[in-house]
Amino acid sequence: MNRVKTYLEENYPDLWESGDILLADGFEDAFVGVVESHGAAPKACYNYDACIDILMKDMDEGEALEFMEFNVTSAYVGEYTPAFIKLDLGDQKL
Repeated sequence: MNRVKTYLEENYPDLWESGDILLADGFEDAFVGVVESHGAAPKACYNYDACIDILMKDMDEGEALEFMEFNVTSAYVGEYTPAFIKLDLGDQKL
């Protein structure tokens, strides 16, 4: 079992077992955790820049940015739609 599924199974067993929490296919290495906010469903959260890096394995930066904006972050599949965070870490890496 991959690290994301293991994390969800251990920390959010009800969401995992019900199948409610949704994952972004192909972005396992960009997964950073689960976002929780009052009044909203918990959501899988991904590092936006890491997603771009993953996409750039198969396309140039412009294509990766366009694909990410049009096909990934603009896709709404219900209240458990994954979230994508743009981090400002300066020179630090997550």
